[in-house]
Amino acid sequence: MKNKLGDLNDHLFSQLERLGDEDMSPEDVEREAKRADAIVAVADQIIENSKLRLTAAKLYAEHGEGIKHMLPAIGKSE
Repeated sequence: MKNKLGDLNDHLFSQLERLGDEDMSPEDVEREAKRADAIVAVADQIIENSKLRLTAAKLYAEHGEGIKHMLPAIGKSE
């Protein structure tokens, strides 16, 4: 799976469109609302992980190689 943050944005907007569907029954609305809650929970974790990676990259940029041993994810692709 090679998703990007832009893909997350697309998923969130797609869910927003589903929630705005005027033709849904009350049961469908409730199901989509629960689905939206789950999507938001996962999205929040993805965003927090991205923030952590950005913080690590900033620390590396500020302090160079001396801090690299404390940041094992720097320079490794997933």
